[in-house]
Amino acid sequence: MEAYSDFAEVYDELMDDTPYEEWCEFLMEIFRRYGVDEVSKTADQTISDTNVRNEEAENKRNADGVTERTADSEETAAEPMDQNLRQERNTILDLGCGTGTLTELLARRGYDMIGVDNAEEMLRIAMDKRERSGLDILYLLQDMREFELYGTVGTVVSVCDSVNYLLTEEDIVQTFARVNNYLYPQGIFVFDFNTVFKYAVVIGDATIAENREDCSFIWENYYHEEEEINEYDLTVFVAEERNVSVAGGTPAGQTACGERMQGETGQGFCQARLGENVQAKRFRRFQEVHYQRGYRLEQVKTLLLQAGLDFLEALDADTHAEVTEESERIYVVARKGAETMANQTVVSDKEI
Repeated sequence: MEAYSDFAEVYDELMDDTPYEEWCEFLMEIFRRYGVDEVSKTADQTISDTNVRNEEAENKRNADGVTERTADSEETAAEPMDQNLRQERNTILDLGCGTGTLTELLARRGYDMIGVDNAEEMLRIAMDKRERSGLDILYLLQDMREFELYGTVGTVVSVCDSVNYLLTEEDIVQTFARVNNYLYPQGIFVFDFNTVFKYAVVIGDATIAENREDCSFIWENYYHEEEEINEYDLTVFVAEERNVSVAGGTPAGQTACGERMQGETGQGFCQARLGENVQAKRFRRFQEVHYQRGYRLEQVKTLLLQAGLDFLEALDADTHAEVTEESERIYVVARKGAETMANQTVVSDKEI
């Protein structure tokens, strides 16, 4: 079953405790550390404004038509290209952007944003957010293993376990090679991944459930040790409100607290006097199955190398300190490979 189809409808509600703001600030720290941040964008604009003012002054001084600026014509013609390259350097690709929450936060910080995801319903919600916010974000419905852009980008980010949905090392290398291909020279790639330790030890075969007023879920984990793949089966109940009249007696099957279930649809009734109109909730149920593979840091480093990317650093996602054997989620920072700085072609599946 396709992941994030019906689940997209309630994804943001069930993920409302996710610290997206903290993630955004942390990512910006990394951008600044490696010289890819909003400051460079502001500096580019300042340089551009200064060039315009200098050119106007030069034109005024040469108003009599006696000018030696002909020799500069070639440089002037190159200015639009330089501007395009500066814009590409300050563009961020959010790979596996989901409903666009982080994409919007980064766009509000002044970055030029592109969001890529292969879940159509998730992107629909992201585009609804874009319509409300008015932010200039480009969203593309693409598989992260085969994504295509119109130019290079200065930074690629991929957070919230997107990489774990790549279930084979071949898929990882193919995706990393795409990232390397579209990174601007010296561009960086920041991503996170859940570790084998998290799936095997922390989550294991646990069942997680959460009951909310309008939306509830049951999350059943099944860890497949040999493949190091975590399967989780989601059952989600979404409320659909309606008014009903309770009259004449207690409905069949109703419990003392005023609740009953019928087949796949649950109807919760407020406890009320007989004959009274009450607010009832009908819950629609749907199910999805997701698969994620756990990875180890040394394994990821090897896959980065195979894809032509240079590993820079790794951090525990919870502590932002050094990675340990018990790290559950890890941030990795990589850079466009030194050997592929210019005119790299995308590595084909066969070559990988």
